[in-house]
Order: sequence, then C-alpha cells, then structure tokens
Amino acid sequence: ILEAEGFQVQQANVGQDELNRFKAINGVTEAMASCHTALVEGYVVEGHVPVAEIYRLLTERPDAVGLSVPGMPYGSPGMGPEAEREAYDVMLMRRDGSAEVYRHYEAA
Repeated sequence: ILEAEGFQVQQANVGQDELNRFKAINGVTEAMASCHTALVEGYVVEGHVPVAEIYRLLTERPDAVGLSVPGMPYGSPGMGPEAEREAYDVMLMRRDGSAEVYRHYEAA
C-alpha cells in the first residue's frame, strides 16, 4: 500500500522480542502496539494507518512519537474491504506516553 502511494519501503522481518524492543525504544506503548512498525521521516507509524493520515502527519509535523491504529480493525488498510470497515481510531502518540484521537473512521 505504501509503495503504491510513492513511499520507498525497506522491510525487515524480525523476531517478536526484537520487534517489541524496537517499539519500546521508539516510544510505542503496549496500549498503542499493533502488528507492523515503521519509521517515516522521524515518526513511528504503528499498525494499519491510512496513508492519508501519514501525509497529514508529515504536513502538520506535530511534536509526537507518531501514529497508531491499535489492533487490526477490519477494513483498515490491508485488513479487508473499506466498504465493510468497522469503526476505528487513528491515534496520535505523544512523547509523554499519552495518546489522543487523530482521526476517527466511522463504520462503513
């Protein structure tokens, strides 16, 4: 999905312990953790975050760790058809460990 949107992607498959350490070092709390972790221009993108929100993050440049879609909600990017999407939130992860809703996606 990211490559189709013009992002250059480097992928590394690592063990769960190494991935968990990487998440912790980069400010992803357990509550915000998901399946995939990426670094994009200094921000963490955790889970199935829509590309539109990544572009918004890179445009707005908030003082934050990055974005997360905790869990793997059905209908989020890569998780089934958007037309059958369940409601989910894209969370902005703050440097103090807190998080707030960055964008809410309604169920389809």
